[in-house]
Amino acid sequence: MSDSQTQTLRVDGMTCASCTGRVERLLAREEGVTGVRANLMTGTVAVDGVAEPAKLAERIAAAGFSTPEDVTRLSISGMTCASCVGRVERVLAKLPGVVSASVNLADESATVRHLAVSGLPERMAEAVRKAGYDAQIATETSREDRAAQKEGEQAALLRSVLLAAALTLPVFVMEMGGHLYPPFHHWQHALFGQTFLWLVQFALTSVVLFGPGLRFFRAGVPALLHGAPDMNSLVVMGATAAWGYSTVATFVPELLPEGSRVVYFEAAAVIVTLILLGRWLEARAKGRTGAAIAKLVGLQPQTARIDRAGLVQEVPIAEVQPGDLLHLRPGERVAVDGMVVTGHSWLDESMITGEPVPVEKTEGAPLTAGTVNGSSALTYRAERVGSDTVLARIIRMVEDAQGAKLPIQAAVDRVTRVFVPAVMAVAALTFVAWMIWGPGLGQAVVAAVAVLIIACPCAMGLATPTSIMVGTGRGAEMGVLFRRGDALQALQGVEVVAFDKTGTLTEGRPELVALIATGDEAEALSFAAAAEAGSEHPIAHAILRAAEEKGLTLAPATGVSAIPGFGLEAQVAGRHVLLGAERLMTREGIALGDLPARAEAEAAKGRTPLYLAADGQALALLIVADRVKPTTRAALEALHALGVQTAMITGDARATAQSIAAELGIDHVEAEVLPDGKVAAIEALRQGGRKVAFVGDGINDAPALAAADVGLAIGTGTDVAVEAAEVVLMSGDLRGVVNAIHLSRKVLTNIRQNLFWAFAYNAALVPVAAGVLYPAFGLTLSPMLGAGAMALSSIFVLSNALRLKALRPALEAK
Repeated sequence: MSDSQTQTLRVDGMTCASCTGRVERLLAREEGVTGVRANLMTGTVAVDGVAEPAKLAERIAAAGFSTPEDVTRLSISGMTCASCVGRVERVLAKLPGVVSASVNLADESATVRHLAVSGLPERMAEAVRKAGYDAQIATETSREDRAAQKEGEQAALLRSVLLAAALTLPVFVMEMGGHLYPPFHHWQHALFGQTFLWLVQFALTSVVLFGPGLRFFRAGVPALLHGAPDMNSLVVMGATAAWGYSTVATFVPELLPEGSRVVYFEAAAVIVTLILLGRWLEARAKGRTGAAIAKLVGLQPQTARIDRAGLVQEVPIAEVQPGDLLHLRPGERVAVDGMVVTGHSWLDESMITGEPVPVEKTEGAPLTAGTVNGSSALTYRAERVGSDTVLARIIRMVEDAQGAKLPIQAAVDRVTRVFVPAVMAVAALTFVAWMIWGPGLGQAVVAAVAVLIIACPCAMGLATPTSIMVGTGRGAEMGVLFRRGDALQALQGVEVVAFDKTGTLTEGRPELVALIATGDEAEALSFAAAAEAGSEHPIAHAILRAAEEKGLTLAPATGVSAIPGFGLEAQVAGRHVLLGAERLMTREGIALGDLPARAEAEAAKGRTPLYLAADGQALALLIVADRVKPTTRAALEALHALGVQTAMITGDARATAQSIAAELGIDHVEAEVLPDGKVAAIEALRQGGRKVAFVGDGINDAPALAAADVGLAIGTGTDVAVEAAEVVLMSGDLRGVVNAIHLSRKVLTNIRQNLFWAFAYNAALVPVAAGVLYPAFGLTLSPMLGAGAMALSSIFVLSNALRLKALRPALEAK
């Protein structure tokens, strides 16, 4: 840092005055530090001087504390190509305290990971502005401002296109009309004279260049002067070369050889007009790539109806606080995350779960912001508001994924870093070659201009981010959220998908799946439910739910006593009831008949058998099981169809696990795995260099989710699991795993198509523009055609990426 200043860093781990003193003493020794003040209450340290934040962070780490990192998003306008992206990234990366910077051309943003230093985000925005681009820190409100700004930019571009086209058309007709229809050429010259026609072309072209085309000069000239030329620089050099040569031919023709006194005003005007047209079409297409974010933001209501002191009033959503009581009318969207206080209704939660079936909501049920109420009114209490709501978190996840750079982009970045200087060198060599071996100065200028114009690296810069934006947005609509963009590339190479069992492959709660009674089924179920009525065990809940579904009335149970390792006993309706394992019945000498054979068969399927007896007589065999989710089998079959192997990692006994695996067609089983052994199980599946994805939902799944090549968390699971994963499946439906892999493969295919076009276009047309076909075939490439081809290349890339918006899920919800 050049100027002395005070910078404040957050410090984690300070717990007492001794800690603050230690931090102060260590930092005071750092070169450039003139003063240090640690604050235990705020967990910060203020440092005076010119020391770099990274050095201060190293000192703090050496003391046993840590400096947390922040992520800041910047909205940046004025970037036009891959060279702009590289320039902004380099400017940001040079700032002290910045760890990494990733710039996205498609959504015109930068994601910067940096030390938590006060004022650093503002300095980042200022550094980008000094580099020649407009930048601001992205916030919830700036997102709306940015959307309005983009609409204004599109409107301004359209006006520029229309004005440039209106001025260019006469120039084009005057110059090219005579080539297409010779009598028109003779008529013009006889009526107006060549000098007058050239003066008109000069006037109109000058207005085009320095009116609508002035935007290229404002960005391109400073970039050129700073030694970092970009697309604007190429346009400026190409158009100015054509205009300048023609101006000399018009006003001081004696400076040019006799045979070279021709004008190319139409080339300069058409170049600017076509590139402006391409910019406008790009801006429109970019707007469509961000449609998913706009749709998600649109789900958030702008106001809420709050009950304050018995008076219901409508207030802006920003004024809602946790604990507020809100009213929800039929058909309205839920304003914030909360819990139902009164009322009964059905809500459309398809934006979260992807399931079209409405969900019942009664007192105590959770509500999610953005979901739609049905036909009945509700009151609910706000729990999470603003950026803490599920909807806000979804929007952040999608934005983070859209702003990410995939590993495949690294090679593109290396090429584009040197691309524009290389193009300028090729243009210079082209000019020299045409001057030596060509017909004259005029053709040398035209060939060099064609090289400059056709090689603008717009398509290269747009090839990857546009596909990521559209693909991750489409994923969000399908209920698949990519928390990290690089997971999008990693997922398409996965060869094995491993699943946790409970809550992932299964429903996660036991259910009574069968009751084999020796007499009256209803009587047997009512006895069992009455005995279990006071228990909190999941199996007890399963029996009680079954009784409730059948509408049974339960007699009160007395003398309920648990028998550890065996079951329980109770008095129900004057009868002595026993409920438990077979060993309980054996101990009590109760004859079971043929029930044990059925129990053994059910146990082999991974189900839990329980016996019920009353007054020494066997009444029933109850079969309790954690049901496999209805869509699990279809999802696993679809994964096999994609060429992906499946595995199950569970703590269940091997026989039970093998039984479930056989039922579902799972390829590999890792059974009897302790919670801390799931990572080792992942490593075992990795043998042979295979890429492994893991799908889980519980706290104990978090290490495995983090250890796998790609972790997919069930969105209905714990927050810990969601935070550890790279991909979140918003519903508990495993069809989301299939759709995530399907989407990943389609996006990567789309990216490869875009990159092939972007590079192939330049590889094919730059040599043609330089004139390699002229000696053999007499063919050259007009700068006007070059400008059109350059604009079309960007439009092709954007249009190809937008095809992903129509991508259908591999497995759709029924």
